[in-house]
Amino acid sequence: MAEIIRMPKMSDTMTEGVIVAWNKKVGDPVKSGDILAEVETDKATMELENYVKGTLLHIGVEQGQAVPVDAIIAIVGKEGEDISSLLSSQGPSKASITQPEAPSNPGPSVPMASKEEHQGSTDEHQGSTDEHRVKASPLAKKMAADLGLSLSQIQGTGDHGRIVRRDIENYQGSAHSVTPPASGLGTSMDLSAYLNRAAGQGESFKDMPLSQMRKTIARRLSESKNAAPHFYLTMEIDMDQAIEARARLNQNSPVKISVNDLVIKAAAMALRQHPVVNSSWLGDRIRQNDHIHIGVAMALPEGLVVPVLRFADQKNLVQLASQSKDFAAKAREKKLQPQDWEGNTFTISNLGMFGIEAFTAIINPPDACIMAVGAVRECPVVRNGQLGIGQRMTVTLSCDHRVVDGATGAAFLQSFALMLRDPVSMLL
Repeated sequence: MAEIIRMPKMSDTMTEGVIVAWNKKVGDPVKSGDILAEVETDKATMELENYVKGTLLHIGVEQGQAVPVDAIIAIVGKEGEDISSLLSSQGPSKASITQPEAPSNPGPSVPMASKEEHQGSTDEHQGSTDEHRVKASPLAKKMAADLGLSLSQIQGTGDHGRIVRRDIENYQGSAHSVTPPASGLGTSMDLSAYLNRAAGQGESFKDMPLSQMRKTIARRLSESKNAAPHFYLTMEIDMDQAIEARARLNQNSPVKISVNDLVIKAAAMALRQHPVVNSSWLGDRIRQNDHIHIGVAMALPEGLVVPVLRFADQKNLVQLASQSKDFAAKAREKKLQPQDWEGNTFTISNLGMFGIEAFTAIINPPDACIMAVGAVRECPVVRNGQLGIGQRMTVTLSCDHRVVDGATGAAFLQSFALMLRDPVSMLL
């Protein structure tokens, strides 16, 4: 008997997926373990594995379409099996299929005319007596007047023979060179020159379709910002010793250790001392996590991913650096899997590499906190009453006030800063 293949839920936050490509076509034999298609989720592009042996009898989703979780995407059964009753009994699907939005790029064009092209009969041409009954859109009238064209010579293709913009553009009358009236356009010009000039003076834009990742970012962070009462704690941290320790470590380390690796390690150690900060808001209760799984925000052209460094407090700097670099490569290649991004208990977002000195971040639910890390910068500092140059880094801790109070967040930042001011303490 034929079996329906539905869009699976490939991540904890996935609500729909996009079929990037079908690896099988209708009529192909399939077996368990075959990869039917590639699916773009809110996190990555993943393979859709088949678990039914038979023949692919039906594909219900075209390449490029977005479909909700549990929507019908294919049917597998015996070769030649009648599936019409199965399709009719299921209807369109339990969840409607959404066509992806195509980018809209009007490109070179005359000024926008969406409303003008669809106005009613009030747009009768108000020209000479032999043309007063010719119907034309306001934009078409303006173009004709600028070009010195007679509307009576142009065949309209709009409703009831109305002349619209495309009719002016496509006009193939006896003269391609016209002499417009003294209205600022100057002497004679051909139609293409006019259209090109108009395009240069007009507005243009491009509507970009939302990726699955961008949709999820918009939904989850809007929910977080609206639901969680955020407050922010900012601290400037002395990084002189941390930078010196990093240079020494990298002389012998098999993997280059970054400032962010030091930040992750220091945060993990501080979380061990302040477990309230390592908590999750679950609606009817607060879960204080014994394990420390740090999510590290990574920027991609399509949006943001947050792979998770599990048991970060139990890993040394080389291990953290190696895993972070591995995650970054997999993120760029869209090869992250659900186990790579699920389960964070605390999140770090670092924009220091872009020269950002300080910023605030939106909490990544269900975490209670997220730490925004700025660039390490040289600046004037006073030591023992003497002015000198030091290296400083600004961090801002965003806290969910339902879980973390101000004093608790401040105590965490003090411990975090101490780790970076005395890096040896992280190695003990």
